[in-house]
Amino acid sequence: MRRIATLCVLAGFVLLAGCATDQRNTTLTATLNAYGSTVRWGDFASAEQFVDPKVREAHPLTPIELSRFKQYRVSDYDDGQGPVPTGENEAQQVVRIGIVNLNTQAERTLVDKQTWHYDPKAKHWWLTSGLPDLTTAR
Repeated sequence: MRRIATLCVLAGFVLLAGCATDQRNTTLTATLNAYGSTVRWGDFASAEQFVDPKVREAHPLTPIELSRFKQYRVSDYDDGQGPVPTGENEAQQVVRIGIVNLNTQAERTLVDKQTWHYDPKAKHWWLTSGLPDLTTAR
């Protein structure tokens, strides 16, 4: 009888862990979709809200960086195969972003290597790699 009770308790823990993982994955998908939509519309001020608050505090955007984001229009956002888990609470995603310089109308592409971290207490995914670096566009 004890073995059955023990097995039932263990099965319950496995199911709860599976539910937590499903919730974390669902939250990641929703976060990546929202972030991708925000970047597609070129709203980098709003996209900054996806960046981990600790990263934002340590590396605030300068007025020059903000004006640089306003100088470009996003023409493409290709998240390829989507996120790849790199740990229990971490995922990485490589995105190709097409941008057009509004002054010269020159189009370039940059590769944005995103690292996302899940905060289990807040049940929220945060971008820890920061916003795309427009200076790397080719």
